[in-house]
Amino acid sequence: MAMLRRSWRLLRSFSFEQSDPGRFYGPLAEDTAELIVAIAADMEVSGEPVAVLDVGGGPGYFHRAFASRGMDYVTVEPDVGEMAAAGISVPASVRGSGMDLPFRDECFDVVYSSNVAEHVTKPWQMADEMLRVTKPGGVMVLSYTVWLGPFGGHETGLWPHYVGGDFARRRYERVHGRRPKNVFGESLFAVSCAQGLRWGRRQGAVFFPRYHPWWAWWVVRVPILREFLTSNLVIVVKKKGG
Repeated sequence: MAMLRRSWRLLRSFSFEQSDPGRFYGPLAEDTAELIVAIAADMEVSGEPVAVLDVGGGPGYFHRAFASRGMDYVTVEPDVGEMAAAGISVPASVRGSGMDLPFRDECFDVVYSSNVAEHVTKPWQMADEMLRVTKPGGVMVLSYTVWLGPFGGHETGLWPHYVGGDFARRRYERVHGRRPKNVFGESLFAVSCAQGLRWGRRQGAVFFPRYHPWWAWWVVRVPILREFLTSNLVIVVKKKGG
């Protein structure tokens, strides 16, 4: 029952992404931090705080969640406007691209990205970069919105993106009189569940659908069905060598 409440709460929060970002990103940040804590629970970091890199951390909501759990948090974000949007001060915030991370090899215990891969032109290059900067024995976690899932179109609605990304954009512009924040072909791209599974299998990854209770995780194993029922795919890779 607790898992169902969590899933429902997170899915409902999507409707507030544009109108009330704090109401959307606050709970998402807390859930992400809890997820990372659970995944990294058995890591050995020699008594030091866990060093976390957040790829595409945005305006700072995630920093609060991780700092409150005693983690050494660093975020990298390409958009200065996005970094400052919420007026939150993040001590270790770096401007840079997730597809070419400005960090040396193997320097973070945990490298994660939440709902970013669908917004970049080369998501699997970003995944490679994330794995590069993960320490041996560390964990890389990539969580992204699947295009054919119900929220693949983001603020353009639950169904228009099934007709097509361009149609969804045009309809949003007609209804709201402005462009959506996430513009298909510019800042929003069609990333499938199958693509993530292919990349992750090469790395020995574990997969699960983020907003589903554990007993519904089987959906990621069913071709075609998983594209529509997996709203958000989580790829977890423990880097070898530690």
